[in-house]
Amino acid sequence: MPRPSPALAGGLAILAALLVLALVPGLVAPYAPAAFDYRAILKPPSFAHPFGTDNFGRDILSRTVWATRVDLQIALFGTLVPVVFGTLAGAVVGYYGGWVEALFGRVVDAVVTFPFLVLVIAIVAVLGPGLFNLYIAVSVVGWVFYARIVAAGVALQRRLDYAAAARVMGYSTPRIVLRHLLPNAVSAAIVYWMTDMALCILLGSSLGYLGLGAQPPTAEWGVLIADGKNYMNTAWWISIFPGVAIVLAGLGFSLLGDGLADLLRPKR
Repeated sequence: MPRPSPALAGGLAILAALLVLALVPGLVAPYAPAAFDYRAILKPPSFAHPFGTDNFGRDILSRTVWATRVDLQIALFGTLVPVVFGTLAGAVVGYYGGWVEALFGRVVDAVVTFPFLVLVIAIVAVLGPGLFNLYIAVSVVGWVFYARIVAAGVALQRRLDYAAAARVMGYSTPRIVLRHLLPNAVSAAIVYWMTDMALCILLGSSLGYLGLGAQPPTAEWGVLIADGKNYMNTAWWISIFPGVAIVLAGLGFSLLGDGLADLLRPKR
């Protein structure tokens, strides 16, 4: 068993810390995320408020910590349906090929013609703002990328000798695909999943900033940045600290993806 790489260890450490904040935010957050204090409006970082306060006197540290739960939820729920459905669809496409692969190619062409962010924003704009509609929009578009990765891997695996031996032995198609081909072809999709969760957090924060994602007064990193956009010259801390949290989360998922890529890469 190869030793974990520094990237994998660093990514796991960052994400473990974020997961603890998401599960038990009260351990770090000194106040409730929506607690108003009109005596402490737009206060800079201090001992009482380490990350300062916003224009309603709400503690930025508390709101940033509580927002971790919402943004990790976006990362998980925004990618869960695409990775499951896309993996299964890609396994079918990669195994059968032929007209199935040709039809899937047309679907891919239709999706990748438009920028991913533009499609998601258009769908959310039609459905209405909110996290649930964000998950629907990402799922409608995002599964294609997983399917394309898995289809290529399964198509390669089904040409190998062990796949031919399984067919000769009379194994059923679901058993060949799910128990033999897919486990050997899914590693690239797993690595992509880690990167996709980082991108999903960035997407959720962007839509929150635009007013199409999480809605105020929900504590979400994009919403927090939007709250401080009019105070950058006088109260920079309102937007800066949630922005740092987004960077840390993205760094954690990116390091985890790089570490898994090294760990799952076939050795000669």
